[in-house]
Amino acid sequence: MNIETIGVIGAGTMGSGIAQVAAQSGYEVILVDVHQDFVLTGFEKIRERLEKRVEKGKLESNEKDRILSKINTTITLEDFDNTDLIIEAVIENEGMKQQIFRDLDQICPEETIFTTNTSSISITRLASVTRRPERFVGMHFMNPAYIMKLVEIVKGLRTSDETVDMVISTAERMDKTPVIVNDFPGFVSNRVLMPMINDAISCLQDGVASRESIDSIMKQGANQPMGTIELADFIGLDVCLAILEVLHAELGENYRPCPLLRKMVSAGLLGRKSGEGFYEYGK
Repeated sequence: MNIETIGVIGAGTMGSGIAQVAAQSGYEVILVDVHQDFVLTGFEKIRERLEKRVEKGKLESNEKDRILSKINTTITLEDFDNTDLIIEAVIENEGMKQQIFRDLDQICPEETIFTTNTSSISITRLASVTRRPERFVGMHFMNPAYIMKLVEIVKGLRTSDETVDMVISTAERMDKTPVIVNDFPGFVSNRVLMPMINDAISCLQDGVASRESIDSIMKQGANQPMGTIELADFIGLDVCLAILEVLHAELGENYRPCPLLRKMVSAGLLGRKSGEGFYEYGK
C-alpha cells in the first residue's frame, strides 16, 4: 500500500502545521474542521507562513503555489472516503477523539491507517472503538509541526509492525525523525516535560522566584533554548493542563496540576494564543 492522500482532522495550530508539512512533502491533503471559518483560518495560516518564506528568499513563489494546491479543505468527514492515512489533531478530549474515529471507521476504506496526534491519551483505548486496532498508531508531532523534527510513533497494544513501518516511512518522507515508543500516559516527551512545567509554575506560585528568574535559570543552567514558563505559554496553558489531567488520573498524585495553572486556564489566560498567559503578548 502506498500513502498518497492524507486526511488531517483539526485545522488549529497542530493540524494546520501537519497539513503544511504533508503538502510540502508531496502528499495530497484533505484538511477538515467543524466550521468553515476554522478550516479557512487554518489554511490562511499555512499561506501566511509560506509567503513569509518566499519574502525571505527561502521558497520559490511557484513552489508555494504547488504546496497550497495540494491542500483541499472541507467541513465533513465524508470527504475522507478515499484517504490512505488519517492524522487526527483535535483537542485533548478522549470522548471527542473516540467519536471521530467511530465515524471514520464507517467512512474510510478498510486499509486506511488511523493515527492520532494525541500528546497523552492511550492509543490502545482510542483504537478499541474501531474495527482496525492493528492499523491504528500514535503519530505525535511536536509544536510547531512545520519546524520541529521529532515525531513520537506510539504503538498501541494491537498495532501491527507493518503499520508502524508505513507510518515511519511517511514521517521520514516529511523530513521528520520518527522515534518508536510504547503506549503509556504522556509517552516519553510529555511524561518528562509536563512535570517540569508543573514544577516551574509551582515555584512561581510559591514565590520561590519570578517568572523571569525561573526562565533565566532554566535557560542558562539547563541549556534550554526557551524558559520553562515561557514554553508553557508557547504550548498553551490549556494544553498543558489537559495533559497533566491525564497524567494525574493515570499515574497518581505526583502529576497533580498546580492550582495556579488551573486558575490561569479558568481565567482564559492561555498563553501566546490568547495574547496573555504568564507573559503578555501582542494580539
